[in-house]
Parts: sequence; structure tokens; C-alpha cells
Amino acid sequence: MSPILYEIRDGIAFVTLNRPEKRNALTPEMVVRLARIWDEVADEESVRVVLVTGAGEKAFSSGGDLGTLIPIMMRTREPEDEWEEQLAARRSLLYEALLRNDTFFKPVVAAVNGPAWAGGTEFLLGTDLRVAADTATFALTEVRRGLIPGGGSLVRLARQVSWADAMELALVGDPIGAAHALRIGLVNRVVPFDQVRCVAEDLAHRIALGAPVALAKSKEAMIRSNGRPFSDAFAIESECTIANAKTEDAKEGPRAFMEKRDPVFRGR
Repeated sequence: MSPILYEIRDGIAFVTLNRPEKRNALTPEMVVRLARIWDEVADEESVRVVLVTGAGEKAFSSGGDLGTLIPIMMRTREPEDEWEEQLAARRSLLYEALLRNDTFFKPVVAAVNGPAWAGGTEFLLGTDLRVAADTATFALTEVRRGLIPGGGSLVRLARQVSWADAMELALVGDPIGAAHALRIGLVNRVVPFDQVRCVAEDLAHRIALGAPVALAKSKEAMIRSNGRPFSDAFAIESECTIANAKTEDAKEGPRAFMEKRDPVFRGR
């Protein structure tokens, strides 16, 4: 069975890290497959939102597999199969897999079914809304192994939580619990394990009620304006607002409201 499960239903792309026996640790194959999936999702007009989770009960993801992914990324051994060869030839695929970019504008909901450590937390920081099991833990453990969390965390973390909390996560390396993560704003909801998937799916379905271009342009404006001076940020917001206003969906929404019916959005 594939280590990444992927299907599209009702406007939602469901992506599951499917290596539960190894706590969903990321292998070169998983990295390459994830990078391909994000490219496909970005171009797939029927997808309005993504829901990503881990298989099983042991972990969302324990990060990069120390026996396969890390040696290829660190160039400490030669590739042994086609997946490792692809990653060795283009190591930026890891960044693409972790959504370490400012160009993926479809909303991503994470159902954190267990511990998200190292690359698992890095992956999480690339998502937008996060529902965590009350048993989930979060940690950037890289410094304990002589590495740094360079999959986006050193840029994203201090933009998503306070400076002091970001520094503690990045430098101490100890895990924090779900309640702590909720308190510092790292996750949106904390629920019992057996409710994680349904609560995350409910959020995804509610997001999918929005117009596709409006959803993407809203996320784009927030990402591109993040950290910019007000004048630049407002210009980006206006650019996205104008682009969305030119769509058919921007006319359909108000018309449907006045006609007391559900809008029919077509993503154009």
C-alpha cells in the first residue's frame, strides 16, 4: 500500500501519511509523492480545501526517517532506489513536500491524531487550521541531533506564536502537550482522539462552502502581506480583492443571497 493516501471528495483533497508502523516518519518516497500531490492539488479546480492527517494512533508524524530521508538530505550515502535518486537530484522536493513556500494558496486543515515531532511539526506549520487530539504532543527536536529545523520552522514559528514560545520550541527541543499548544496558538482546537477526524472534516467542509477563488485569494493576501509594512500589505490586499471581484463567483454570491438560495460557485 502506498505510504501516502490521496483522494478527492466533495471539494476536499484528503491526504494521509500512511506509515503507522513507523510513526508516519517521512521517507524519500513520501516526500516525492507529497510534492507531486501539492502540484496536482494546486491545479485541480475541484479542490477547495485540503485535509491532511496521519494514519493510526501512534503519531501524526515523527519527522524525517533517520535511516532513509536524513542520509539522502545530508549526502552521507548514495541513493538506493528511484525515490532516493529523485530526492538526491532535487533536494528542494523536501521543502515542496513540507509546503515551505509562499505560493500554495488553497487552505489546508490538519487533523493531528498524535505526536508531531521534528519534521512533523515543520509540516504542521505549513498548514492553516489545526485540530489536535488531547494526546498529541509537539516538538522541534532537531538541535538535540545536531541539526536545525530548516523546513520552514525558523521562519514560520515566530510568525505564528510569540517570540518566547517560538524560541523555546526551537532551542529547548522538549515536547509540549496539546493544551500548551492551544494556549500559545499553535493549534485551533483540542479534542478527544476519536473526534479529531470528524472535527477537522467539519472545518474542511465548512471552508469548502466558500468560493474557490475567494478562499485562495484570502489566503494569498494574508501570506504575501505577512510582515510587510502597512502600505505594501494593503496594496497586496487590494490586488487580491480586485482580482476576486472580477470573478463570476463574486457576482453569484450576493445574487444568491438576495434570491434566498445557496450559491453555486464555479471557481471562476
